Amino acid sequence: MEHNYSQKWKKRGDRTGLIRNALLKSMGYTDSDIEKPIIGIINTWAETNPGHVHFRQLADAIKRGVWAAGGFPLEVNTLSICEVFFDISSLVYRNLLSITTEELIERHPFDGIVLIGGCDKVIPAQLMAAVSANKPTIFVPGGAMLPGSYKGQTLACGTDSFYLYNDYTSGKISLEEMTKHEGCLYGSAGACPIMGTANTCQTVTEALGIALPNSASCLGVSAEKLRVCEESGRKIVELVEKDIRCLDIINRKSIENAIRVLMAAGGSTNLIIHLTAIAKRANIDLKLEDFEKISNETPVLVNVKPHGTGTVGTHFHNAGGVASLMKELEGMLDTSCLTVSGKTVGENLKDVDMPYDKEIIRPLDDPLNEKGGISVLFGNLAPKGAVIKRSAASPHLLNHRGPAKVFESLEECQKYLLDDNSDMTADTVIVLRGFGPVGAPGMPENGNYMPLPPQLNRQGVRDFVRITDSRMSGGCFGTQVLHVAPESAIGGPLAAVRDGDIIHLDVDNNLIELEISDEEMAERLKNFVPKEHKDIKRGFVRNFIDNVTQADEGCDLTYMQYKE
Repeated sequence: MEHNYSQKWKKRGDRTGLIRNALLKSMGYTDSDIEKPIIGIINTWAETNPGHVHFRQLADAIKRGVWAAGGFPLEVNTLSICEVFFDISSLVYRNLLSITTEELIERHPFDGIVLIGGCDKVIPAQLMAAVSANKPTIFVPGGAMLPGSYKGQTLACGTDSFYLYNDYTSGKISLEEMTKHEGCLYGSAGACPIMGTANTCQTVTEALGIALPNSASCLGVSAEKLRVCEESGRKIVELVEKDIRCLDIINRKSIENAIRVLMAAGGSTNLIIHLTAIAKRANIDLKLEDFEKISNETPVLVNVKPHGTGTVGTHFHNAGGVASLMKELEGMLDTSCLTVSGKTVGENLKDVDMPYDKEIIRPLDDPLNEKGGISVLFGNLAPKGAVIKRSAASPHLLNHRGPAKVFESLEECQKYLLDDNSDMTADTVIVLRGFGPVGAPGMPENGNYMPLPPQLNRQGVRDFVRITDSRMSGGCFGTQVLHVAPESAIGGPLAAVRDGDIIHLDVDNNLIELEISDEEMAERLKNFVPKEHKDIKRGFVRNFIDNVTQADEGCDLTYMQYKE
């Protein structure tokens, strides 16, 4: 089906053109406005999304830039996704948002597109749509939150909330004391100020070249962000004039640049799923092994929470942000990639300074970690792969052998972990299964919710090994093997694990193994019955269950992936 563009849509001389132009004039626009290229501003503002609640002001600034450059901006709203406000995994709705956004881009008479997003399902959904539609496109990152503060201590949402909750469950602080922190964990609107999934997604948009240089890490509630918005509005008109489209920017080389920046930033494991989905929309065969190769070549340089000490919109941005990080990595990037600035990565980096604060953005010869933040695992427990965020894991657990304790209910898992009388030890490997793309459905961030047992906490133990076919928040930490594929709900090997089985984790050798024979594995799975979700009979969630791909393929819907 052909794209809808404004010149064809608003042509004079027939009845349809008459109606269309008359309806534009009914909103107060003039002949002079109608003659200009129409720029669609796709806004994900909502009062159920603290990361996006400031987007009305950002959209106004974008419009200023579009008008100033000779364009005609028309704003539309679509679904806004904040994980906290949904009662099932919001990954389900990433795919719905990608569908609706693609249809808005394709079927409206837009010559160019400005996307505004800030949260962790919204950004990949918008980029999946933009790649599929392939019109001139620019992405505006919504910006980072300010950190909070409590009694002089800087706090940063998710990461510090996990520590806080562990202290509460261990009896170190009271419920009243924990409650007092609630107004101090988040300092403003914007993306959670850690290098969680939201800020990792924003970082990646700049690394891909689909967002302007210096746009990803600045605070959402800043004058700088408004200037970024206005400049983006100006720039999209230029991209339309030059017919520079989304797939001129997002290609295999730019995705590899983005993966390298992801690893150097110590970013979220969720980007493995999201970048894979984006790549497959662009007919790029991106594999888990590609992430592993780049990770092994790329040290962690960015010292921010959850793996470091700083925050994104203050410390990281003030150290030079994504642009300075890319300057440090320049020799490892493909600098020929075109960006929405109209220049290549190399041209953009020509006048960029090296990082201003070398404690926050470390030099290549003095990294936080010698290898990138994420490692990929294979073995008989995950034949299609699993991932671990090694930069947020405990080094002494990266080679670990221990007995399994298996759960198919998060509630039962939590009850066991918080029970001082349980048989949990520091060697126990907790297995939480049944929460993959089909099983949950939607692969929720259950890795966040397997708390440190109070009895171990009091003994000075700060971590233990967890294995799951679900995900975890980019703000979480700990030795967690995630995204196990294929998932247990469709008969993956995780379904075969029994209490007491020995599991071997060896991150340096990319291994996750259940120590049983192939014959025993086959025997255990012989009579497995896949999960059907008989209680979900209709609607988009049913559609998701019936058509979603596995974690190693991006959890997209089969019918939305690239077709010749």
